[in-house]
Order: sequence, then structure tokens, then C-alpha cells
Amino acid sequence: MRVLAFTPVHVDDAELARRQARYDALSPTGLVVDLRDLGPDAPRALDTEGDVRASEDAVAAAFAAADPAGYDGFLPDCVLDPCAEQAGDFARPLYGLTRLTASFYASQGHRVGALARNDAIAAELDRRLAGYGITAEPTTVMNLSFDDIADSHAWTAAVARYAPSLTSSVAINACSAVDLAERRTDPVVVDPTATALRLLALRADLEVAA
Repeated sequence: MRVLAFTPVHVDDAELARRQARYDALSPTGLVVDLRDLGPDAPRALDTEGDVRASEDAVAAAFAAADPAGYDGFLPDCVLDPCAEQAGDFARPLYGLTRLTASFYASQGHRVGALARNDAIAAELDRRLAGYGITAEPTTVMNLSFDDIADSHAWTAAVARYAPSLTSSVAINACSAVDLAERRTDPVVVDPTATALRLLALRADLEVAA
């Protein structure tokens, strides 16, 4: 299974390479994610409601213009699952990191929560989960910067500080590009990218078997 992904914001070559390496490391055997930058006209960060909407428009335009040849699906590199409502408009199935992750844990009887770096992301994530019909605890805001995404120590420390305040049994770490250091928390904080990739690989295996 080969999937085309676009970043939700414009990133430099070093950050794009870091994110691609992360996909390469997390993708199970048989699943390949080809990550591309959204381009210089996209927002540099998702810090406001305007940034979120501009990012969603840019992601939708990128997938609409993409050559689907050689790809089995499209995957926004973002926990906000941008343009999910337009999934039927694209040449390939559109998958969502949060939809896959939250649906899986909710189906196991877990109450889902999330930890986001700012208010704009938290509000959009809550809207997205509600749209999926998933009952979730309101997303907790950790007040982190865009630069903290690549700083696993700062992000992990924030998660350890804020996670104990949640009442959910599972919390989504609401960023697609963060490497959390190993640290036990209650609730369990899950990586939506790693989870979604495992589920996509399982889906591909089932389709082959069928």
C-alpha cells in the first residue's frame, strides 16, 4: 500500500526530511508514505482559526491537483484530518489520522481525550471528533510553540504535566509529527500517526487476503 501525504503547513527541507524519516520508521512492512510539503503559500503554523481554515483549503487543493497514479490513498499529515468532509471528491480514498485512531479506541470501549499545543488546534480537534460522532473529553491545551513539535523533550515534559488532569482512559497526542519519549502516563497517551499507520497496514493486509 502506497499513500500520498501533504504537510498541513509549509516546512523547510530539514523538517520535511525529519517528518519523512518518522513515517519511514513508523510504517509497517508493506506500507509506504510519500510525504510532500504543502508549499510556501501555506501557513507556517496552525496558531489561529484562520490558519486552520487556510491549511484545510491548501490541503484540499493539493490532493485535488495530485497525480493519483501509483497511490492507493491520500493522508493529510495532520491530526485535524483537514478536508475530511471532501473525502469523496478526491481520486483516491482520504484517510484521517484522528478518525482512524479515535474510532479504534472508542470501539474498544475507551473514553477518548487529547492533548494539543494551542487553543486553535484544540477547538478544531473537538469539532472534528464531534463530527465523527465520537464522544470525547474536551481537548486539553498545553500552550506549546510550533518549535516544540521537533523538541521531543519539551513536548514529553508537557504531556507528563498535563495528562494526569484528564479523565479519559486514552489521550491522543494531538500532533502528527511529535516523537514522545517513553514515559508512562495515566491516561495512556497514544501517537495517532503510529496508530493510524498500523491500522492502514492491517486494512491493506485484509484486502489482499480477501
